[in-house]
Amino acid sequence: MPASPGATARWLAMLAFTLASAINYLDRSLLGALQPTLEAEFGLSAKDFGFLHSAFYAVYAISSPFAGFAVDRFGLNTGIVTAISLWSMAGIATGFATGLNGLVACRVWLGAAEAAVIPGNSKANGMYVEPRQRAFGAAMGQFGLAIGMASAPVLASFISPRYGWRWAFVAAGVLGFLWIPMWLWVSRTVPPAQVVSRTAISGATVWKDPRVLGLVIANMLGMTVYSLWTTWTTKFLVSTFALPQDEVNLRFAWIPPIFSVAGGVAGGFLSYRLTRSSGSLPQARLRAASIGAIALLSTALAPHAGSAGVATLLIGFSFFWSLVFSVNVYSLPLDLFGPERAASGTSALTGAFGLMSMFISPMIGASVDHYGFAPACAVIAFLPLVACGVLRWTIRAA
Repeated sequence: MPASPGATARWLAMLAFTLASAINYLDRSLLGALQPTLEAEFGLSAKDFGFLHSAFYAVYAISSPFAGFAVDRFGLNTGIVTAISLWSMAGIATGFATGLNGLVACRVWLGAAEAAVIPGNSKANGMYVEPRQRAFGAAMGQFGLAIGMASAPVLASFISPRYGWRWAFVAAGVLGFLWIPMWLWVSRTVPPAQVVSRTAISGATVWKDPRVLGLVIANMLGMTVYSLWTTWTTKFLVSTFALPQDEVNLRFAWIPPIFSVAGGVAGGFLSYRLTRSSGSLPQARLRAASIGAIALLSTALAPHAGSAGVATLLIGFSFFWSLVFSVNVYSLPLDLFGPERAASGTSALTGAFGLMSMFISPMIGASVDHYGFAPACAVIAFLPLVACGVLRWTIRAA
């Protein structure tokens, strides 16, 4: 990390922004942590939940380019404060849903608002972190996501048995409103490494770049593992090992996101070291992502574990390498398009992730209802390798 006081303060600013990512994924992940309870209360199947997740990701994908443009055009503070206000209200509203239609409406609202967080994190990364260390900056964003994912089952298992599942959503939504004054104070106190102009930002310039297509396709393929475990871990452990939801959330479901934290740090460190030998940031990112993709073949083993504990470790291992892949792919828009268009470039990836999740969630749900998790895990395990082939083509075009 940088040694100067100003640079150190900028890492503290990134840490503060990381909390927004944590709150984002806490709100997002609560639905999966409470899935068995909601299935029982509203009479839903795994396929129904697949379509519920699909509704979220459909709007998330559509909103991503607009969210990225808005963060670039109007600035990081305006963009993220508006977004977190809206998604916190959506989270609280989920606690008042009375059926499937209400849940769908709240998830659509949540998806539209949450589309800004990863482009916003990329914008902060470009403003506060020097180029060679931006994979570490991306890892901090993923660290926040992991905190949110790990906190969701713990919060659900603590609040739901005592006060009911609705109050878990309300509590998570309130946290977002508490974050806003903290971030506004930090952003006034800590100067960015560079001032990014907002007068000549054109999201269309980024979206017309042919390299964006390669990034979009690679992210849709490579992030399927991440989508699988962020959405279905609790359901996987409950249905595979016939365990109660609260036991799964307290004993197992919070563990794999901790592996993802280590994977994010490892991915940043790996590309940082590979830069010294390759001399090219994009090439170093590709090599690190490729190592992750090879290790992600292990995803196919999780459904064949002999116990919930072993399965949790395998999910954690898969999560680790999905983050090695992710932090390097999500650093590429900064390498290719610069900090001025960081949010717009990253929104192409978040939109691709949302579009992929929109289609894959009901497919996974239908597969789980009929065949269990083994077929889905087997297919998804190979897709990151295909993604790396697409990335090689993209980087050659850079």
